[in-house]
Amino acid sequence: MQKKEAATVINISSIKAACKDCTLRELCLPLGLSEPDLSALDKVIKRRRTLKKGELLYRYGDPLRSLYAIRSGTLKTTGLIEDGRAQVTGFYLPGELLGIDAINTDLHPCSAEALETSEVCEIPFDSLEELAQKVPGLQHQLLRIMSREIVRDEDMLMMLGRMSAEERLASCLMSFSRRFARLGTGAVEFRLSMSRQDLGDYLGLALETVSRLLSRFQEENLINVHGRQIVLRDLDRLRAMAAGAPRENSARA
Repeated sequence: MQKKEAATVINISSIKAACKDCTLRELCLPLGLSEPDLSALDKVIKRRRTLKKGELLYRYGDPLRSLYAIRSGTLKTTGLIEDGRAQVTGFYLPGELLGIDAINTDLHPCSAEALETSEVCEIPFDSLEELAQKVPGLQHQLLRIMSREIVRDEDMLMMLGRMSAEERLASCLMSFSRRFARLGTGAVEFRLSMSRQDLGDYLGLALETVSRLLSRFQEENLINVHGRQIVLRDLDRLRAMAAGAPRENSARA
């Protein structure tokens, strides 16, 4: 008998595992693949795995065995800095691939944790690598995903090194807007599964600073905040703020 899911959790147990039937195929590895190539990729995927909130997908230092495509939910990655403290390094949404950063050393440089009930497709890396040598389209898509990760890392370094606190938060909100738009769930209204503490850790800001900025953005009619539900009310002003455009009340930061 199938267990009934809570209203806030998308029940995808009835969706077929095959890539060719997945609603995320245009965001994930199958992008641009032919039907025969999709069938070959289906055979490589080992299984779907469900994670509870707080459950680890892999730990820092674990050997690379698989890559993971997120089907539902949200995960965060956490690395260790030199003094041994944990640092949130990223948040991952449906259609995005986890584990690519381990290819260089064959060891995961961070831990991946579910922020809510999530489901991933487990793709053994050795089998994927072998298939990519035979399917140029898959190889090209892997390179595109790696390039996207590099760009995201570069954006993160620029954000931490040069942006003010409010510019960091505006840039982060615009990034989520673009990523949720790719999912087709809307660029203006979305739910952030991470805590404000995690968000601050990722942005290099104190929890109090994140809370103060969210309140200020709401007062200035840039956003509406209802718990973890975010509504972007003025995309143009947020976009300009993320780009570092000066504004009259920037001195309040």
